[in-house]
Parts: sequence; C-alpha cells; structure tokens
Amino acid sequence: MRYLLDTHAIIWCIDKRNSMLSSKAKEIIINPQNTLYFSSASIWEIAIKIGLQKLELSFGNLLNEIDMVGFSVLQIENSYLKELTNLPQIHKDPFDRLIIATAQVERMTLITADDNIHKYDVKWVW
Repeated sequence: MRYLLDTHAIIWCIDKRNSMLSSKAKEIIINPQNTLYFSSASIWEIAIKIGLQKLELSFGNLLNEIDMVGFSVLQIENSYLKELTNLPQIHKDPFDRLIIATAQVERMTLITADDNIHKYDVKWVW
C-alpha cells in the first residue's frame, strides 16, 4: 500500500521519537511491502520551524535520515493546489491542508495523529 506521512510522523520517525508513533503507524512504517511518501511541503514546514527555533533538529541530519529510511518525496503539483482550493476551511494550517489535498489526489492513506485532519474526506490511520 501507499502511505503519506504527516509532518509530525516524519519527525517522530526520523528523530528517534518512535515511542510517539502509534503501534499501527510503526507497523506500517516498518513493513517493506508498503511504500512511504512525504510531501515536500513537510520539509518546507520543518525548515520554517527550525528557523523559528520551534524545533531543535539539524536540518542536514534530518535530510540524511530521510534518504537513509527510503521515503519517497512528492513535489507540490498543480493538481494538489487545485484540490486545496476545494477543501472546506476546517483546518487552518496551510501545510496540513496541502498534505490533505495531496493524499486525496494521490489516493493515499495519510499517517497522522492530527484530529483536525480526521474531519476531512481522506483515508487516514494512526
């Protein structure tokens, strides 16, 4: 199956905070039959939070870890942005809204603990 990781799931997976991941999320992530993706919007969000000192991570180390884990990146496509314009204004975070739109267009299941995302018409697990 194909899964899209929300930003916090990427951080918790890479930054050795695995204990913050649900058992279902861990099971999906370690299963070699699953293909795991992340949005380039997540990396953008992480870079902003590091710059604002809201996250204490080394951006270079984070990118290296992502490469080693083997997640595939989804660059922002016009189709995602078009879908974004159709989303109801339930969630105010623009990064999360773009990740939701990406999951919808790509028909992926989103790995997220964010309760606001669960209010959208998107497949998710946690």
